[in-house]
Amino acid sequence: MRFIMPLINVLAFLLLAPLFEGLLRRLTARVQSRQGPPLVQPYYDLLKLLGKENLNSAGTWPFRLAPLLAFASILVVVAVIPFGFRAGALAGRMDGILVVYLLTLGGVAVLMGALAGRNTFGLIGASREMVTMIMIEPVLAMTIILGAVKLKTLTLVAAMPFASGAGYGVSTVLMLAVYLLALQAFAGRQPFDIAEAEIELLEGPMIEYSGPNLALFKLSAMLKRMFYAWLFVSAFLPFLRTGIYPLDMLLQLAAMAVVFAVIGLVGATNPRLRIDQAVRYYAVLIVWALVAIGLAVKGW
Repeated sequence: MRFIMPLINVLAFLLLAPLFEGLLRRLTARVQSRQGPPLVQPYYDLLKLLGKENLNSAGTWPFRLAPLLAFASILVVVAVIPFGFRAGALAGRMDGILVVYLLTLGGVAVLMGALAGRNTFGLIGASREMVTMIMIEPVLAMTIILGAVKLKTLTLVAAMPFASGAGYGVSTVLMLAVYLLALQAFAGRQPFDIAEAEIELLEGPMIEYSGPNLALFKLSAMLKRMFYAWLFVSAFLPFLRTGIYPLDMLLQLAAMAVVFAVIGLVGATNPRLRIDQAVRYYAVLIVWALVAIGLAVKGW
């Protein structure tokens, strides 16, 4: 069973990530008194892009490689996580820090593609994406490190899904609050969709992409949002664990749907921040995350 779990993880995320994206769109439309697209619209969008011509406007290998790199990095992360509170055969070969590196690699791939495209809007979007990565990735790393500090190990199983399994101390509650406040930025939704900013930058870093390459970027973003929702549920809601693998998976998916609903509500009711406002916000989150780590070291 442990050897087929990576495949189950990948299939579950690939099949359900567009559905969660459809939930975001539909909820946003409802909050804004619109009918909105059907829940399955993201599937149609991806299929349409996959059927189009793959243009290489930059004519360089970094431009072609970037979508594949972004997609491959998030797929590796998805394959090794303990989805359904059950670790697969690959989980023992990775630790929490490597997961952070892989997630950052996906962001670097977006930057590489934007820089290779040499489009002014793409370059502006890339600069904003770089600032966001520098400021928000430490919060993700410290969320994982919290579990490592509590359980004295950086193994993937210990650091990611059971951070609060060592007990709901002050540090865990504080990190939970910090993660919730950072979740919108992790998901790249308003008010933190600063890099894409469709009205201002016309998709920002991905403006030069089309066809299957653009589909890979969009699917990678959907998978990342689903991962961040899973990490919150897995790290801070361990009481959902029943010990029955299929039931645990269904409970996690239901909780993740609630997390996506929160992301959609916040995104639909808040205007986009300026990059300087976002940086100040991220800086406050980093400080409080460091406080949580300090409290965990003290055993709180």
